[in-house]
Amino acid sequence: MKGACFRRAGCRLCGREDLAEVLSLVPTPPANAFVSQDALDTEQAVYPLDVFFCIGCGHVQLLDVVDPRVLFENYVYVSGTSPVFVEHLRSLARSLKTRYPPDSGTLAIDIGSNDGTLLRFFKNAGLRVLGIDPALEIARQATASGIPTIAEFLTPTLAEQVVSEHGPAHFITANNVYAHVNELAALTESIRRMLAAEGVFSFEVSYLVDVYEHVLFDTIYHEHLDYHSVGPLQSFLAAHDMELFSVERIGSHGGSLRGFVQHRDGPHKADGSVESLIDLERRLKLDQPETLMGFGEAINSRKQELISLLSALKSEGKRIAGFGAPAKATTLMYHFGIGPEVIDFIVDDSPLKQNLFSPGLHVPVVSSDRLYSELPEYVVILAWNFAEPIIANHGEYSKRGGKFIIPLPEVRVT
Repeated sequence: MKGACFRRAGCRLCGREDLAEVLSLVPTPPANAFVSQDALDTEQAVYPLDVFFCIGCGHVQLLDVVDPRVLFENYVYVSGTSPVFVEHLRSLARSLKTRYPPDSGTLAIDIGSNDGTLLRFFKNAGLRVLGIDPALEIARQATASGIPTIAEFLTPTLAEQVVSEHGPAHFITANNVYAHVNELAALTESIRRMLAAEGVFSFEVSYLVDVYEHVLFDTIYHEHLDYHSVGPLQSFLAAHDMELFSVERIGSHGGSLRGFVQHRDGPHKADGSVESLIDLERRLKLDQPETLMGFGEAINSRKQELISLLSALKSEGKRIAGFGAPAKATTLMYHFGIGPEVIDFIVDDSPLKQNLFSPGLHVPVVSSDRLYSELPEYVVILAWNFAEPIIANHGEYSKRGGKFIIPLPEVRVT
């Protein structure tokens, strides 16, 4: 799509233009650009997946930016289809309410609120809620289900409108959003304007430490413009009169960072966790571009191991399917060269993806019924971060002789 992608010149956090390329993956279409049967003959545009390190502040990022309307207005990921993630959001709501108790009737805002799963937990606890999400149909359905959702991208102007109509928010959350936005300065300013004086902004992002240590390269795709670490984030937020006063590592998406932010001079006491993780990042030398330049070798090692296994199975006449069609599967399949000649079909539990075809490679996405009607000998769990519940939920497949292949963080067969 002409004009759908451009390359920015400067760092998304500090603005410096002194950047070093540290990794180049195979270009892909947008990771959630599933297509219907009647669009299979239309070639899908692919965009670069080149990763850069800012010499100025140490932030790791993509500079090639795909138009967010292409990525998000017809979004097909829905939080509520994953029981594991629903429980994760339930736990987050409980934790925030316990640590920073709100008064009844105060406001909670979720940016990138999707189907309203997180906000529903806040609403059930007596808070007023408001979602902001540009995915038009998902926002409409969330509103219809009782979670009022503004179907727009958040801007400072919209933030002022929200405060005028709803008042400031005690809680603002943004899970897996802070890595999605090109104009992070404008987003952060919008959050600052909406946050009450005593309020807490909580965000979750994939953590660069985990991406590096566990070779989670498939978290690199066009929706994820940033690969955050604590040091650059602390400096960035301080430049916007915000304080990152607490952080914690969590297990979601193979390893993520949860941050807690307040206004500068806010009431919440820093607990030392920010400095602790900055020390870890320095010990791992993630503040040096040379460290990340060696990342490609680890990725290629995983690639050779998985491709050797799949090639051997195909040469024996074994049938192979995939399980899960998350965005990360697009990066993994393209970079490892796993297409329809290797995987016959992909099972996914989301009705929004079923009966469509995977981005670019056009592997059919089907319901789990197909797993049992065809009973392929092997299933590659593309949604590998949910491998444990997937295997537990499909014990019948294992009983009937099927085996699961988990590609990351280590290749293993179970």
